Amino acid sequence: MPTKQRIRIGVIGAGRIGKIHAESIARRIPEAELAAIADVYLSAAQATADSFPAPLVTADYREVLKEPAIDALAICSATDTHAQIIVEAAAAGKHIFCEKPIDHSLAKIDAALQAVAQAGVKFQVGFNRRFDANFRKVREIVAGGKIGRPHLLRITSRDPAPPPIEYVKVSGGLFLDMTIHDFDMARYLVGSEVEEVYATAGVLVDPAIGEAGDVDTALVTLKFANGVLGTIDNSRQAVYGYDQRVELLGSTGMVTVTNNTPDGHIYSNVEGVHSARPLYFFLERYMESYVAEMKAFVACLVNDTPPPVTGEDGRIPVVMALAAQKSYLENRPVRLSEVTGNR
Repeated sequence: MPTKQRIRIGVIGAGRIGKIHAESIARRIPEAELAAIADVYLSAAQATADSFPAPLVTADYREVLKEPAIDALAICSATDTHAQIIVEAAAAGKHIFCEKPIDHSLAKIDAALQAVAQAGVKFQVGFNRRFDANFRKVREIVAGGKIGRPHLLRITSRDPAPPPIEYVKVSGGLFLDMTIHDFDMARYLVGSEVEEVYATAGVLVDPAIGEAGDVDTALVTLKFANGVLGTIDNSRQAVYGYDQRVELLGSTGMVTVTNNTPDGHIYSNVEGVHSARPLYFFLERYMESYVAEMKAFVACLVNDTPPPVTGEDGRIPVVMALAAQKSYLENRPVRLSEVTGNR
């Protein structure tokens, strides 16, 4: 385990998230060093390297695995490549940060996690919202007993506009692509596992999303092992901005997170009371959380401590998403034990 020099990290995938992590590693985490950038499109890797120089720029991620001086990888490539890269990276002795989801298949997830365990490398999943200051405060309040026994959780997560149809076709569907963040948040905020979900959904935003075999609007109810009841509502289009709210009611109080806005002004006149709309894009809303999660990954390598978001934390929301899909298709409540796989 490196302790005297900076952690050398290679970024696999130079798309939107890859660029964010490359910048964090290169400019915002003193204990880390950007050692490589790989992307199947070499021009994309080179464009990122033009902003955040790295010793190795390649179209083949296996070139990164061969470098003995590289300590860890940040896997930011397409979801269908994650599991295979994890297996190969673990065999090469590299520590691994992987964007969500690990995969859409539980069998592939389990094979990847087994490879990580056998290699003894550290593995962190990129559920960045756990590192958002607002949601971390909710968790602290709940864990500290300040609202008493939790009773009701409500999560609202709505995008300002739907993604391109070509993305929808390969996303795995709303539950695996979008709601998966909220499934993770539900476990994290309540501090208990979900045992049953019931999902209803429809195509209310864009008929093309339905034609692609997906839904764009959903409501999911949750039953937790500790008795808490929860709801998640999702929409691919909230015309007023990126809508991210949480409310958790307990026996002695309630904690609420409202939307972040560009400024805090409130203007009142005869026509009404006006304020700024929510931040429009998820990168604006969650930029600092992306930096914080990568700092946490580097810290666990420097200090030889467990990663704050484990492989199991990455697996369970996929189980929840698959249960939600099954619930929607079969129009009934589904227990997670029905889809959890052979474990």
